[in-house]
Amino acid sequence: MHDIRTIRDNPAAFDEGLRRRGLEPQAQALLELDARRRAAQARRDELQQRRNAASKEIGAAKAKKLDTAELMAEVARLKDQIAAAEAEEKDTAAAIEARLAVIPNIPADDVPLGRDEKDNKLIRSWGEPRKFGYTPKEHFDLGERLGLMDFERAAKESGARFTLLMGKLARLERALGQFMLDIHTREFGYTEVSPPLLVRQNAMYGVGQLPKFQDDLFRTTTDYWLIPTAEVPLTYLVADEIVADTTLPRRYTALTACFRAEAGAAGKDTRGMLRQHQFYKVELVSITHPDRSDEEHERMTRCAETILQRLGLPYRVMLLCTGDMGFASRKTYDIEVWLPGQNTYREISSCSNCGEFQARRMNARFRRAGEKGAGFVHTLNGSGIAVGRALIAVMENYQRQDGAIEVPEALRPYMGGVDAITSDV
Repeated sequence: MHDIRTIRDNPAAFDEGLRRRGLEPQAQALLELDARRRAAQARRDELQQRRNAASKEIGAAKAKKLDTAELMAEVARLKDQIAAAEAEEKDTAAAIEARLAVIPNIPADDVPLGRDEKDNKLIRSWGEPRKFGYTPKEHFDLGERLGLMDFERAAKESGARFTLLMGKLARLERALGQFMLDIHTREFGYTEVSPPLLVRQNAMYGVGQLPKFQDDLFRTTTDYWLIPTAEVPLTYLVADEIVADTTLPRRYTALTACFRAEAGAAGKDTRGMLRQHQFYKVELVSITHPDRSDEEHERMTRCAETILQRLGLPYRVMLLCTGDMGFASRKTYDIEVWLPGQNTYREISSCSNCGEFQARRMNARFRRAGEKGAGFVHTLNGSGIAVGRALIAVMENYQRQDGAIEVPEALRPYMGGVDAITSDV
């Protein structure tokens, strides 16, 4: 959420930030509403002052046994006028909030200008893609031939964009999640959280999922929302709180199921399990002091990269351009893992610094010791990493010509010593 006072102080800078996002200027329309709101507020205050004065005059007139009918009529008129001014103030404030609620965050100065993923900037890469002596298969061919990945039965139960895993492949998915959690908690100091998978509307609004992405979310008939990512309940942990700056940064991680309607992904990745309605992901969230959020962003990205390095999966880190960034982000790094079956890199993690954008929406603040005032914290989130896509990457990068899949050494302790996945369930 943007601060209308900041827009009022520098409307040109606000519009320039939107222009870099590829959006039309909005400062003038917002400031016109803001002027109406403030005028209504001033009118209400002026009318209230006159009403108070008139009420005193009535008291004085009654004490002198004078006629108060005219004054009382004026007070009645003032009451109606005050109510009208309050209604206009309330309506214009709601209109301002509604407009601000769908305006994305302003990009950081070092975010490259661009329209889409073609304009993203390569920051670094790690590992060399394996050279196969044969044409590598995609994950769905491998999984189906092993008899451990079933899309038809999943569709019979739930429809498209669901997958049924069995046997050692299901265990490999579980092993990946546990492996990631252990690294993030034991080595990187994240606090593990087991959060609710159903949240209320205020939590979805607070982190910027609503109203912008309503069509991509699942909603129950009792007005709960299924989380699209653990970013929602983890970030909302500090909503409506003022935390001491000495407790920052706060780092949280969670392994949860995630639910996405994928309404905007019609026709994309319909084969396999790259884009699902339900999937597992390890999420990383940091609540930081504003002065240290850029540093925390780099750290979080390195934490996610470590997972891929330990698994021996080649990847690259991309700095997203202004046209490819998420709604709440001011700067985002995407980590893309190499998938030999597709002969390309695909996103497996997205690490974003949201600045104070989410904090303003959910009123999350911090206070320095000895100071009265409070400022907004900065929030960051990242995939640490997407378990389903990690499973795909392991299957494709560690496939053998006979169709079996080698288990990366880092995962073997989580697999009971199993070193390869074969068709034996």
